Amino acid sequence: MQETYFMIKPEIVAAGDQKIGAILAMVNASGFRIVDLALRRLDRSLVETFYGEHRGKPFYDSLVAYICSGPVVCARLAREDAASRLRELIGATDPAKAATGTIRFLYGKSLSYNAVHASANPEDAARELALIFGR
Repeated sequence: MQETYFMIKPEIVAAGDQKIGAILAMVNASGFRIVDLALRRLDRSLVETFYGEHRGKPFYDSLVAYICSGPVVCARLAREDAASRLRELIGATDPAKAATGTIRFLYGKSLSYNAVHASANPEDAARELALIFGR
């Protein structure tokens, strides 16, 4: 059993419980077990560390501001091949390029407002889970 990190971003949380519930239902129906779940407003220093690999890129400052703009849903998920399976479920970073039926296809608005985050691989998952959940 592998664990991975999943985050529902601020614009979806602001849209209300119905979208959050629908996304979590998709995750659950895809065989993921929700191990830990929290609604949190992440502070700027945590978000800067979380997205540190993107520091210096043109979108970094706006990404940090966006994630800090409101509460997010943070989830620790578990299943076999969790990181790669979750990446398949969420779809391409750009919702316009995401496969039909993926979370980003259904809920993403643009490359910048793409609804969710998922760890890219098991190593990133371990780092992100430690940052968000502290273990």
